[in-house]
Amino acid sequence: MLVNVLVIGSGGREHALGWKLSQSPKVNKVYYAPGNGGTENNVPIAADKIEELASFVSKNDCFTVVGPEAPLAMGIVDEFSKKGLQIFGPTKAAAQLESSKIWAKNFMKKHGIPTAPFGVFDEPKKAIEYAKSSKHNLVVKADGLAAGKGVIVCNSHEEVVSAVETMLVKKTFGNAGDKIILEERIDGIEASYIALSDGNIAIPMATSQDHKRIYDGDEGPNTGGMGAYSPTPVINEKLTEKIQKNIIEKTISGMKKEGIVFCGFLYAGIMIKDGEPYVLEFNARMGDPECQPITMRMDFDLYDYLFACSNGTLSSLPKPSWKKKSAICVVMASKGYPEAYPKGDEITGLDLTQKDTVVFHAGTKKEGNKILTNGGRVLGVTALGDTLSGAISNAYSAAEKIHWKNKYYRKDIGKKGLASL
Repeated sequence: MLVNVLVIGSGGREHALGWKLSQSPKVNKVYYAPGNGGTENNVPIAADKIEELASFVSKNDCFTVVGPEAPLAMGIVDEFSKKGLQIFGPTKAAAQLESSKIWAKNFMKKHGIPTAPFGVFDEPKKAIEYAKSSKHNLVVKADGLAAGKGVIVCNSHEEVVSAVETMLVKKTFGNAGDKIILEERIDGIEASYIALSDGNIAIPMATSQDHKRIYDGDEGPNTGGMGAYSPTPVINEKLTEKIQKNIIEKTISGMKKEGIVFCGFLYAGIMIKDGEPYVLEFNARMGDPECQPITMRMDFDLYDYLFACSNGTLSSLPKPSWKKKSAICVVMASKGYPEAYPKGDEITGLDLTQKDTVVFHAGTKKEGNKILTNGGRVLGVTALGDTLSGAISNAYSAAEKIHWKNKYYRKDIGKKGLASL
Protein backbone atom coordinates (compact mmCIF):
# COMPACT_ATOMS: atom_id res chain seq x y z
CA MET A 1 0.00 0.00 0.00
CA LEU A 2 1.29 3.46 -0.90
CA VAL A 3 1.90 5.91 1.94
CA ASN A 4 1.60 9.67 2.28
CA VAL A 5 4.47 11.61 3.83
CA LEU A 6 4.37 14.92 5.67
CA VAL A 7 7.66 16.85 5.74
CA ILE A 8 7.64 19.46 8.50
CA GLY A 9 9.52 22.69 7.78
CA SER A 10 9.96 25.34 5.13
CA GLY A 11 13.65 25.40 4.19
CA GLY A 12 15.94 24.01 1.52
CA ARG A 13 16.59 20.94 3.65
CA GLU A 14 12.87 20.13 3.76
CA HIS A 15 12.47 20.70 0.00
CA ALA A 16 15.41 18.32 -0.63
CA LEU A 17 14.09 15.62 1.74
CA GLY A 18 10.63 15.78 0.15
CA TRP A 19 12.15 15.75 -3.35
CA LYS A 20 14.02 12.53 -2.56
CA LEU A 21 11.15 10.90 -0.66
CA SER A 22 8.79 11.56 -3.58
CA GLN A 23 11.00 9.32 -5.75
CA SER A 24 10.20 6.26 -3.61
CA PRO A 25 7.85 3.76 -5.30
CA LYS A 26 6.25 3.31 -1.85
CA VAL A 27 5.27 7.00 -1.48
CA ASN A 28 1.97 8.26 -2.83
CA LYS A 29 2.07 11.97 -1.98
CA VAL A 30 4.48 14.30 -0.14
CA TYR A 31 2.96 17.17 1.83
CA TYR A 32 4.93 20.06 3.32
CA ALA A 33 3.97 22.04 6.43
CA PRO A 34 4.25 24.91 5.86
CA GLY A 35 6.55 24.48 2.83
CA ASN A 36 7.68 27.34 0.60
CA GLY A 37 7.25 28.82 -2.87
CA GLY A 38 8.95 25.87 -4.56
CA THR A 39 7.17 22.99 -2.82
CA GLU A 40 3.83 21.49 -3.79
CA ASN A 41 1.02 20.16 -1.59
CA ASN A 42 1.74 22.82 1.05
CA VAL A 43 -0.27 22.67 4.26
CA PRO A 44 -0.72 26.07 5.98
CA ILE A 45 0.35 24.87 9.44
CA ALA A 46 3.49 26.24 11.11
CA ALA A 47 6.20 23.77 12.16
CA ASP A 48 5.58 24.47 15.86
CA LYS A 49 1.80 23.85 15.82
CA ILE A 50 2.08 20.29 17.08
CA GLU A 51 -1.61 19.57 17.72
CA GLU A 52 -2.70 20.93 14.33
CA LEU A 53 0.03 18.90 12.59
CA ALA A 54 -1.03 15.74 14.46
CA SER A 55 -4.63 16.30 13.40
CA PHE A 56 -3.60 16.65 9.73
CA VAL A 57 -1.44 13.52 9.90
CA SER A 58 -4.29 11.50 11.43
CA LYS A 59 -6.75 12.59 8.75
CA ASN A 60 -4.34 12.01 5.86
CA ASP A 61 -2.63 8.87 7.20
CA CYS A 62 0.92 10.27 6.87
CA PHE A 63 4.37 9.12 7.89
CA THR A 64 5.97 12.29 9.29
CA VAL A 65 9.54 13.50 8.75
CA VAL A 66 10.69 16.45 10.89
CA GLY A 67 13.20 18.80 9.25
CA PRO A 68 14.02 21.69 11.64
CA GLU A 69 15.27 21.68 15.21
CA ALA A 70 12.59 23.80 16.93
CA PRO A 71 9.69 21.28 16.83
CA LEU A 72 12.10 18.51 17.87
CA ALA A 73 13.17 20.56 20.91
CA MET A 74 9.48 21.15 21.71
CA GLY A 75 8.83 17.38 21.80
CA ILE A 76 6.85 16.81 18.60
CA VAL A 77 8.11 13.22 18.37
CA ASP A 78 6.96 12.43 21.92
CA GLU A 79 3.50 13.90 21.25
CA PHE A 80 3.04 12.06 17.93
CA SER A 81 4.22 8.77 19.47
CA LYS A 82 1.70 9.13 22.31
CA LYS A 83 -1.04 9.41 19.68
CA GLY A 84 0.24 6.33 17.81
CA LEU A 85 1.42 8.39 14.82
CA GLN A 86 4.57 7.20 13.06
CA ILE A 87 7.25 9.89 12.94
CA PHE A 88 10.96 10.11 12.11
CA GLY A 89 13.10 12.24 14.43
CA PRO A 90 14.59 12.29 17.94
CA THR A 91 12.53 12.75 21.11
CA LYS A 92 12.74 15.92 23.19
CA ALA A 93 15.29 14.25 25.50
CA ALA A 94 17.45 13.13 22.56
CA ALA A 95 17.19 16.54 20.87
CA GLN A 96 18.93 18.09 23.89
CA LEU A 97 22.15 17.30 22.05
CA GLU A 98 21.26 20.33 19.94
CA SER A 99 18.77 22.32 22.01
CA SER A 100 21.23 22.77 24.90
CA LYS A 101 24.92 23.16 24.09
CA ILE A 102 25.66 22.94 27.83
CA TRP A 103 23.83 19.61 28.11
CA ALA A 104 25.73 18.35 25.04
CA LYS A 105 29.15 19.44 26.34
CA ASN A 106 28.53 17.80 29.72
CA PHE A 107 27.30 14.66 27.92
CA MET A 108 30.49 14.55 25.80
CA LYS A 109 32.70 15.05 28.86
CA LYS A 110 30.88 12.28 30.75
CA HIS A 111 31.11 9.76 27.88
CA GLY A 112 34.66 10.50 26.71
CA ILE A 113 33.73 12.06 23.37
CA PRO A 114 36.53 14.34 22.10
CA THR A 115 35.64 18.05 22.37
CA ALA A 116 37.31 21.29 23.46
CA PRO A 117 37.73 22.19 27.16
CA PHE A 118 35.00 24.62 28.31
CA GLY A 119 33.37 26.64 31.07
CA VAL A 120 29.67 27.48 31.63
CA PHE A 121 28.50 30.94 32.73
CA ASP A 122 25.40 33.02 33.36
CA GLU A 123 27.18 36.06 34.83
CA PRO A 124 29.24 38.40 32.58
CA LYS A 125 31.84 39.12 35.27
CA LYS A 126 32.71 35.45 35.89
CA ALA A 127 32.84 34.74 32.14
CA ILE A 128 35.26 37.63 31.58
CA GLU A 129 37.45 36.49 34.51
CA TYR A 130 37.60 33.00 32.95
CA ALA A 131 38.59 34.54 29.61
CA LYS A 132 41.38 36.54 31.26
CA SER A 133 42.81 33.41 32.89
CA SER A 134 42.76 31.43 29.62
CA LYS A 135 45.94 31.07 27.58
CA HIS A 136 43.94 30.18 24.44
CA ASN A 137 41.74 31.94 21.93
CA LEU A 138 38.12 31.24 22.83
CA VAL A 139 34.74 30.63 21.23
CA VAL A 140 31.61 32.02 22.89
CA LYS A 141 28.39 30.01 22.40
CA ALA A 142 24.78 30.61 23.39
CA ASP A 143 23.35 27.57 25.17
CA GLY A 144 20.05 27.37 23.29
CA LEU A 145 18.82 27.32 19.69
CA ALA A 146 19.86 30.40 17.69
CA ALA A 147 19.32 29.31 14.05
CA GLY A 148 23.03 28.50 13.58
CA LYS A 149 24.11 32.02 14.56
CA GLY A 150 24.71 31.71 18.32
CA VAL A 151 28.45 31.05 18.01
CA ILE A 152 31.09 33.81 18.05
CA VAL A 153 34.67 32.80 17.22
CA CYS A 154 37.06 35.24 18.93
CA ASN A 155 40.60 36.31 18.00
CA SER A 156 41.32 38.46 21.07
CA HIS A 157 40.32 39.06 24.69
CA GLU A 158 38.43 42.18 23.57
CA GLU A 159 36.34 40.11 21.16
CA VAL A 160 35.48 37.66 23.96
CA VAL A 161 34.32 40.53 26.21
CA SER A 162 32.20 41.92 23.36
CA ALA A 163 30.68 38.46 22.67
CA VAL A 164 29.89 37.90 26.35
CA GLU A 165 28.18 41.30 26.54
CA THR A 166 26.26 40.58 23.31
CA MET A 167 24.78 37.41 24.81
CA LEU A 168 24.50 37.99 28.56
CA VAL A 169 23.97 41.78 28.72
CA LYS A 170 22.36 42.86 25.42
CA LYS A 171 20.44 39.56 25.17
CA THR A 172 20.88 39.53 21.38
CA PHE A 173 19.92 35.83 21.28
CA GLY A 174 17.09 36.15 23.81
CA ASN A 175 16.58 33.19 26.17
CA ALA A 176 18.97 31.09 24.08
CA GLY A 177 21.81 33.20 25.53
CA ASP A 178 20.74 33.17 29.21
CA LYS A 179 23.63 30.78 29.76
CA ILE A 180 26.77 30.63 27.65
CA ILE A 181 29.80 28.44 27.04
CA LEU A 182 33.35 29.69 26.68
CA GLU A 183 35.43 26.98 25.06
CA GLU A 184 38.98 26.68 23.87
CA ARG A 185 39.20 27.43 20.17
CA ILE A 186 40.49 24.51 18.10
CA ASP A 187 41.95 25.66 14.81
CA GLY A 188 41.88 23.11 12.03
CA ILE A 189 39.69 21.97 9.17
CA GLU A 190 35.93 21.89 9.71
CA ALA A 191 33.64 19.25 8.22
CA SER A 192 30.16 17.82 8.68
CA TYR A 193 29.62 14.18 9.60
CA ILE A 194 26.02 13.02 9.53
CA ALA A 195 24.82 9.57 10.55
CA LEU A 196 21.39 7.93 10.51
CA SER A 197 20.41 6.10 13.70
CA ASP A 198 17.50 4.04 15.00
CA GLY A 199 18.87 4.18 18.56
CA ASN A 200 20.66 0.84 18.23
CA ILE A 201 23.05 1.37 15.33
CA ALA A 202 24.20 4.40 13.33
CA ILE A 203 25.13 4.33 9.66
CA PRO A 204 27.14 7.15 8.07
CA MET A 205 25.67 9.35 5.37
CA ALA A 206 27.94 10.78 2.66
CA THR A 207 30.54 13.21 4.00
CA SER A 208 30.15 16.93 3.38
CA GLN A 209 31.63 20.32 4.19
CA ASP A 210 29.60 23.43 5.00
CA HIS A 211 30.60 27.08 4.51
CA LYS A 212 29.22 28.95 7.54
CA ARG A 213 30.54 32.49 7.06
CA ILE A 214 28.70 35.02 4.92
CA TYR A 215 31.62 36.20 2.76
CA ASP A 216 34.17 34.55 0.47
CA GLY A 217 37.29 33.26 2.19
CA ASP A 218 35.27 32.48 5.33
CA GLU A 219 35.06 36.13 6.35
CA GLY A 220 32.24 37.87 8.25
CA PRO A 221 29.65 36.56 10.71
CA ASN A 222 28.31 33.01 10.91
CA THR A 223 25.12 32.15 9.04
CA GLY A 224 22.88 29.10 8.83
CA GLY A 225 25.20 28.00 5.98
CA MET A 226 26.08 29.55 2.61
CA GLY A 227 26.80 26.36 0.71
CA ALA A 228 28.09 22.82 0.99
CA TYR A 229 29.56 20.04 -1.11
CA SER A 230 29.76 16.24 -0.91
CA PRO A 231 31.86 14.14 -0.59
CA THR A 232 34.69 16.00 1.12
CA PRO A 233 38.31 14.83 0.71
CA VAL A 234 38.94 16.27 4.18
CA ILE A 235 37.40 13.12 5.74
CA ASN A 236 39.31 10.07 4.51
CA GLU A 237 38.72 6.42 5.37
CA LYS A 238 40.95 6.48 8.46
CA LEU A 239 39.22 9.58 9.81
CA THR A 240 35.80 8.09 9.07
CA GLU A 241 36.67 5.11 11.29
CA LYS A 242 37.79 7.43 14.11
CA ILE A 243 34.67 9.59 13.92
CA GLN A 244 32.35 6.59 13.70
CA LYS A 245 33.98 4.79 16.63
CA ASN A 246 34.97 7.63 18.98
CA ILE A 247 32.10 10.05 18.34
CA ILE A 248 29.00 8.56 16.69
CA GLU A 249 28.95 5.12 18.34
CA LYS A 250 29.93 6.60 21.74
CA THR A 251 27.08 9.08 21.42
CA ILE A 252 24.45 6.44 20.60
CA SER A 253 25.67 4.11 23.38
CA GLY A 254 26.01 7.05 25.81
CA MET A 255 22.42 8.03 25.08
CA LYS A 256 21.31 4.45 25.79
CA LYS A 257 23.12 4.59 29.15
CA GLU A 258 21.16 7.78 29.91
CA GLY A 259 17.96 5.90 29.09
CA ILE A 260 17.46 7.82 25.83
CA VAL A 261 16.89 6.29 22.38
CA PHE A 262 18.31 8.49 19.62
CA CYS A 263 16.31 7.97 16.42
CA GLY A 264 17.06 10.40 13.62
CA PHE A 265 19.88 12.17 11.83
CA LEU A 266 22.83 12.68 14.18
CA TYR A 267 24.95 15.54 12.87
CA ALA A 268 28.41 16.12 14.32
CA GLY A 269 30.10 19.38 13.39
CA ILE A 270 33.75 18.26 13.40
CA MET A 271 37.03 20.15 13.67
CA ILE A 272 40.02 18.14 12.46
CA LYS A 273 43.35 19.04 14.03
CA ASP A 274 46.54 17.01 13.54
CA GLY A 275 44.49 14.13 12.13
CA GLU A 276 42.19 13.97 15.18
CA PRO A 277 38.47 14.82 15.13
CA TYR A 278 36.83 16.97 17.81
CA VAL A 279 33.12 17.76 18.15
CA LEU A 280 32.32 21.46 17.81
CA GLU A 281 28.59 20.88 18.19
CA PHE A 282 25.86 18.32 17.64
CA ASN A 283 22.68 18.80 15.66
CA ALA A 284 19.75 16.43 16.08
CA ARG A 285 18.64 16.72 12.43
CA MET A 286 19.99 16.85 8.90
CA GLY A 287 22.17 19.85 8.13
CA ASP A 288 21.04 22.67 5.88
CA PRO A 289 22.64 23.14 3.32
CA GLU A 290 24.49 19.79 3.61
CA CYS A 291 21.22 17.95 3.05
CA GLN A 292 20.89 19.25 -0.50
CA PRO A 293 24.11 17.78 -2.00
CA ILE A 294 23.78 14.64 0.15
CA THR A 295 20.26 13.86 -1.14
CA MET A 296 21.41 14.51 -4.72
CA ARG A 297 24.00 11.74 -4.30
CA MET A 298 21.67 9.19 -2.66
CA ASP A 299 21.35 6.02 -4.71
CA PHE A 300 18.82 4.35 -2.39
CA ASP A 301 15.22 4.69 -1.28
CA LEU A 302 15.34 7.27 1.53
CA TYR A 303 11.82 6.37 2.68
CA ASP A 304 12.89 2.77 3.46
CA TYR A 305 15.68 4.01 5.73
CA LEU A 306 13.68 6.65 7.59
CA PHE A 307 10.79 4.22 8.12
CA ALA A 308 13.21 1.53 9.41
CA CYS A 309 14.72 4.07 11.83
CA SER A 310 11.32 4.90 13.27
CA ASN A 311 10.74 1.14 13.83
CA GLY A 312 14.20 0.38 15.24
CA THR A 313 14.96 -1.99 12.35
CA LEU A 314 17.78 -0.17 10.54
CA SER A 315 20.11 -3.20 10.80
CA SER A 316 17.77 -5.15 8.47
CA LEU A 317 18.65 -2.88 5.51
CA PRO A 318 21.76 -3.03 3.31
CA LYS A 319 24.47 -0.38 3.50
CA PRO A 320 23.27 2.72 1.58
CA SER A 321 24.84 3.26 -1.85
CA TRP A 322 25.94 6.62 -3.25
CA LYS A 323 26.39 8.02 -6.74
CA LYS A 324 30.07 8.19 -7.64
CA LYS A 325 29.66 11.86 -8.41
CA SER A 326 30.28 15.08 -6.51
CA ALA A 327 27.47 17.46 -5.60
CA ILE A 328 27.53 21.08 -4.50
CA CYS A 329 24.88 23.46 -3.15
CA VAL A 330 25.34 27.22 -3.59
CA VAL A 331 23.02 29.16 -1.29
CA MET A 332 21.59 32.29 -2.89
CA ALA A 333 20.64 34.78 -0.17
CA SER A 334 19.09 38.21 0.19
CA LYS A 335 21.60 41.05 0.61
CA GLY A 336 21.85 41.97 4.27
CA TYR A 337 21.53 38.40 5.60
CA PRO A 338 22.33 37.30 8.35
CA GLU A 339 21.21 40.73 9.64
CA ALA A 340 18.15 42.62 8.28
CA TYR A 341 17.29 41.98 4.64
CA PRO A 342 14.51 42.91 2.18
CA LYS A 343 11.65 40.57 1.24
CA GLY A 344 9.22 40.47 -1.66
CA ASP A 345 11.65 40.69 -4.63
CA GLU A 346 10.46 38.78 -7.69
CA ILE A 347 12.78 35.95 -8.75
CA THR A 348 13.33 35.23 -12.44
CA GLY A 349 15.32 32.54 -14.27
CA LEU A 350 13.97 29.60 -12.27
CA ASP A 351 12.63 27.98 -15.45
CA LEU A 352 16.12 27.74 -16.96
CA THR A 353 16.61 24.04 -16.27
CA GLN A 354 19.84 22.17 -16.89
CA LYS A 355 20.89 18.54 -16.52
CA ASP A 356 21.87 17.26 -13.05
CA THR A 357 20.83 20.54 -11.38
CA VAL A 358 17.98 21.14 -8.93
CA VAL A 359 17.05 24.49 -7.39
CA PHE A 360 15.80 23.82 -3.86
CA HIS A 361 13.68 26.63 -2.43
CA ALA A 362 14.05 28.00 1.11
CA GLY A 363 13.04 31.63 1.74
CA THR A 364 10.49 31.91 -1.08
CA LYS A 365 6.73 32.29 -1.42
CA LYS A 366 4.36 31.99 -4.34
CA GLU A 367 2.00 34.83 -5.27
CA GLY A 368 -0.06 34.04 -8.35
CA ASN A 369 2.44 32.94 -10.98
CA LYS A 370 5.32 34.79 -9.32
CA ILE A 371 7.96 33.48 -6.92
CA LEU A 372 9.05 36.12 -4.40
CA THR A 373 11.86 36.24 -1.84
CA ASN A 374 10.63 35.59 1.69
CA GLY A 375 13.73 34.90 3.78
CA GLY A 376 17.45 35.37 4.25
CA ARG A 377 18.57 32.17 2.56
CA VAL A 378 16.38 32.10 -0.55
CA LEU A 379 17.51 29.24 -2.83
CA GLY A 380 19.95 26.33 -2.80
CA VAL A 381 21.24 25.79 -6.34
CA THR A 382 22.44 22.18 -6.23
CA ALA A 383 24.30 20.33 -8.98
CA LEU A 384 26.01 17.02 -9.64
CA GLY A 385 29.25 16.64 -11.54
CA ASP A 386 31.64 13.81 -12.47
CA THR A 387 34.24 15.73 -10.45
CA LEU A 388 34.02 18.40 -7.76
CA SER A 389 35.18 21.06 -10.22
CA GLY A 390 32.49 19.88 -12.66
CA ALA A 391 29.79 20.14 -9.97
CA ILE A 392 31.02 23.64 -9.04
CA SER A 393 30.87 24.72 -12.68
CA ASN A 394 27.32 23.35 -13.10
CA ALA A 395 25.98 24.98 -9.92
CA TYR A 396 27.45 28.42 -10.63
CA SER A 397 26.30 28.27 -14.25
CA ALA A 398 22.72 27.83 -12.99
CA ALA A 399 23.07 30.46 -10.23
CA GLU A 400 24.18 33.08 -12.76
CA LYS A 401 20.89 32.67 -14.65
CA ILE A 402 18.72 33.35 -11.59
CA HIS A 403 17.99 36.96 -10.75
CA TRP A 404 16.28 39.22 -8.23
CA LYS A 405 17.01 42.74 -7.08
CA ASN A 406 18.91 41.97 -3.86
CA LYS A 407 20.56 38.61 -4.58
CA TYR A 408 23.87 37.64 -2.99
CA TYR A 409 25.91 34.45 -2.96
CA ARG A 410 29.45 33.36 -2.22
CA LYS A 411 31.66 32.67 -5.23
CA ASP A 412 34.00 30.18 -3.55
CA ILE A 413 31.82 27.26 -2.41
CA GLY A 414 33.76 24.02 -2.85
CA LYS A 415 37.19 25.65 -3.28
CA LYS A 416 38.29 24.19 0.08
CA GLY A 417 37.60 20.76 -1.35
CA LEU A 418 39.61 21.45 -4.51
CA ALA A 419 42.52 22.63 -2.35
CA SER A 420 42.44 19.33 -0.40
CA LEU A 421 42.45 17.05 -3.46
